[in-house]
Amino acid sequence: MNLPQEFTQYTANLFGPQRWKRFVQAFAQEAAVSVRLNPWKATENPFPQAEPVPWCQGGFWLNERPAFTRDPLLHAGVYYVQEAGSLFLDHVLRHWVTGPVSALDLCAAPGGKSTLMRAALPEGSVLVSNEIDRRRANILLENILKQGHPDALVTHNAPKDFAKTDLIFDVILADVPCSGEGLFRRDEGAIKEWSPQNVHFCAERQRQILRDIWPCLKDGGLLIYSTCTFNTHENEENVRWLADELGAEILSVPVQPAWQITGSLLDGWEQPVYRFIPGTTRSEGLFMAVLRKTGGNRAFATLPASLRTQVKKYPLLHLLSDGQPKPETKGWEQIPSIAQALSLTTKEADFPRAELPLDAALRYLHREALVLPAGTPRGFVLVTYQGHPLGFVKNLGDRANNLYPKPWAIRSL
Repeated sequence: MNLPQEFTQYTANLFGPQRWKRFVQAFAQEAAVSVRLNPWKATENPFPQAEPVPWCQGGFWLNERPAFTRDPLLHAGVYYVQEAGSLFLDHVLRHWVTGPVSALDLCAAPGGKSTLMRAALPEGSVLVSNEIDRRRANILLENILKQGHPDALVTHNAPKDFAKTDLIFDVILADVPCSGEGLFRRDEGAIKEWSPQNVHFCAERQRQILRDIWPCLKDGGLLIYSTCTFNTHENEENVRWLADELGAEILSVPVQPAWQITGSLLDGWEQPVYRFIPGTTRSEGLFMAVLRKTGGNRAFATLPASLRTQVKKYPLLHLLSDGQPKPETKGWEQIPSIAQALSLTTKEADFPRAELPLDAALRYLHREALVLPAGTPRGFVLVTYQGHPLGFVKNLGDRANNLYPKPWAIRSL
């Protein structure tokens, strides 16, 4: 692995000899594979031999990487493939959030941290998952719909758009775009795109994102700041800027020594932050800090019960999903949507169902026409795998037309 010289010089000095040596050795090792179960769909663990990730309820390390694309349970939203470092968010939320909240995941695509947030937040909470890039917002929408929880909304906006509304949040996650140093082991593209100039650009852009969204956090509310990079410019220095310029209080969460999480690497600065470094921690690279807003003038957040209504009130907020699945109208016909198929609010009595074996489930996900068992009612039928809904078909008797969304289809069997 050819790492950029400037990165090597800076990061080796930042890590110190032993940590740097373990980091370099990690490039010759298989990256750890981890998943997180959806608590509302995973009635049993599909990976019974997996090892629990200690900082995340429902998080597991797998012994090897299976062919996830060929597992219908992934497409049904039963679990999500997610780096173990990112799962630390579960521990942070469960420690600091004890009642229903209005929450915002500001830079949410592809959706791993958003789906984790909705699972970790207390019942009664409402989450807005936002992504500025439209292509990535569509991926976010897919993953939120697959999770199925009705109290997760999806928007497609710039951070500054939220400041033009009266929306105030109890919790904001800012998993900001970064230089991607923590992904070098698994993504050679991230190495090719890295440069000192890009690090500087990312650090400045991150501060602008934080300036834009800070007015939308209530006084006493939590801001969780995270990156997938190592340098202090995008990490500790931005956290210090939040404290010095915006008056944030830096909070701690309890960790166990066995977790091998690294604290601050900025000389002379010992505030609590949390680093995941390959070779030291069983994860790809991640940085996270937890801050509380002080001295603000927004003492009360938008109530979770009214957040959905309030979001829909603002035309400048591009709402891709309000969490309430509806059928699609084509001409005179009402066609049940994929959101209805996957939603936790859809009851077993709402649609006739047909259970598919593995080969038929994969062909369905490949968007092939199916032939359902004799006696299956004609019309719209919800097809399932191991009891978990996948989507709809329109059963014509001799065949069933596939209604699975084309952008979601698996490309090859």
